[in-house]
Amino acid sequence: MTLLPGLLFLTWLHTCLAHHNPSLRGHPHTHGTPRCYSAEELPRGQAPPHLLARGAKWGQALPVALVSSLEAAGHQRKYEGSPAETQCPVLRPEELLEADTHQRSISPWRYRVDTDGDRYPQKLAFAECLCGGCIDARTGRETAALNSVRLLQSLLVLRRQPCSIHGAGPPTPGAFAFHAEFIRVPVGCTCVLPRSV
Repeated sequence: MTLLPGLLFLTWLHTCLAHHNPSLRGHPHTHGTPRCYSAEELPRGQAPPHLLARGAKWGQALPVALVSSLEAAGHQRKYEGSPAETQCPVLRPEELLEADTHQRSISPWRYRVDTDGDRYPQKLAFAECLCGGCIDARTGRETAALNSVRLLQSLLVLRRQPCSIHGAGPPTPGAFAFHAEFIRVPVGCTCVLPRSV
């Protein structure tokens, strides 16, 4: 049931990409193939504004919404000279009362910003597990009795590819076509039993 809005959007987006939009100048193209946008139509290689404006409400998706705060925290760490956390921590309950979920988890994780210039949204927050095992709630230290694994969420994105304005031949410089695809984005970590003892 939760996939229905995404599937409906994918159907709409395919229609927008495959059919010529009379409000935008460009060469006609074959039915069923994505429209090829020229460099003049897309300044600085950006995606068509009508696709972004009527898109999949990316701003409400966690991997998109976290990017601005992660970048701000990264600038703050650089200013203070403090490194980002990259090792499995020792959990002390008295220090975690005000911490976020990803810091209080027995499978803690951190976020990093993944950037892809040919994808829209270009920046997404990816979760990275800090431990190979999980943290024992009694000792606060990592144990190998459990494994940390990433939790993956499907996210609909636009992917741009070079194309030929004339429909055949080598790509036209600065011209791009766009297609929709689902990617798997790591949004957190959880603990599981090992596959083998």
